Amino acid sequence: MLVYDVIIVGGGPCGLAAGIEATKAGLSHLILEMGSLTESIRQYPRRMRFFSTAENIEIGGLPFPISGVKAGRDEALQYYRKAAAYYKLNFKLFQEVWDVVKEGDLFTVSTKTGDRYQARKVIMATGYFTQPRWLGIPGESLPHVSHYYDEPFKYSFTNVVIIGASNSAVEAALELYRHDVNITVVHRGEDFRSTVKYWLVPDVKNRVKEGKIKTVFDSLVTQIDEKSVTINNLKTGEETQLPADFVFVLTGYVPDASLLRRCGIELNAGTQVPVFDSQTFETNVPGLYVCGTVLAGIYTEKVFIENGREHAQAIIDHIMGREVHKVAELIQRI
Repeated sequence: MLVYDVIIVGGGPCGLAAGIEATKAGLSHLILEMGSLTESIRQYPRRMRFFSTAENIEIGGLPFPISGVKAGRDEALQYYRKAAAYYKLNFKLFQEVWDVVKEGDLFTVSTKTGDRYQARKVIMATGYFTQPRWLGIPGESLPHVSHYYDEPFKYSFTNVVIIGASNSAVEAALELYRHDVNITVVHRGEDFRSTVKYWLVPDVKNRVKEGKIKTVFDSLVTQIDEKSVTINNLKTGEETQLPADFVFVLTGYVPDASLLRRCGIELNAGTQVPVFDSQTFETNVPGLYVCGTVLAGIYTEKVFIENGREHAQAIIDHIMGREVHKVAELIQRI
C-alpha cells in the first residue's frame, strides 16, 4: 500500500491550505473529503456573502480578486477550486472517513466504504458544518424542516418559522421577508444574539418594529408538526402554536466529536475542544493534528477561515522540524 507523508481529512479551505503547505514542503499528500470540494461552502445560502474581506480568506498566497470588498458563495467556490488546481492538490472526493488508527509509526485511515489509506502523519481538518445542533424534539426530522437555509424563492407566500437568533437566522429572516415570506423568529433568549453582524442589527430591529418580521423570544419550540410548531414560553409556561409550512432550525453546528474520539483524540467533556498543543496543533496522539474550526469544539465562533488557515503552516513546520509559525493569540486561548 502506498504510504503518504500526510493525509488530510477534510477538503474545505483549511484542509486545502494544509495540502498547499505540504506541497510547498515537498511532502506527498492525500486530501480525503466526504463531499464535494469545499462542501461546507457549497451548502452555504446561495446569496451569502462572507463576513471577511477577500484577502483575509485567501490561501496559498494566491490573490482573490473580486469586484466588491467581500466575496459571495459562488466566487469562493470558484476561487478555492482554482487554488486546488493551481497547486495540483491530490484529493479523493466523496470519501467519508470512519476512523484513524495508529500502528507503530504509520496511520491507517479507513473510510465508510471500506477503503484504507496509510500515512506517516494525519491532519484532521473536518470543520463543523456537517454536524448541526439538533434540538431533539418531535418532528425535527420531518421533510419540511431543515438545519440549512438555501435561498428565498421557494418559500414566497408561505409561513416560515426560524428557530435561532444568530447571524444565519437573522440573514435568512431578512432575505425571506424581502421575498414575501411570512416570517416568525423563535429564540430562547430575550433578544437577538449579541454576535449578530453589526450592520444587520438596525435592519432586523426596524423590520421587527414595523411588524414585518415577527419574533417570539424567551421561548422554546417543543414540537414540530406538518403545518405548525408548538412553543413554550419560558417565563409564563404558556403553550401556543404557530403556523409553519417550513421550519429552519438555525441553531448552529458543532464538530463531529464521535469521529475525533474514534481517531483516539481526547476531548474536553464540556466544551468538546480536543486536546492539542497550542503551538503545533498536535493532539494527544503523536503525529495526529487538528486544523481549522474542528479544534474549536462548541466555540465555533472563535475560528474562521481567516485564522484557521494559519494552522496549516504551523503544522507543516512542525512535521518538517522547522521553527513553528506563530499563530494568533486568540486561537491559542481556545
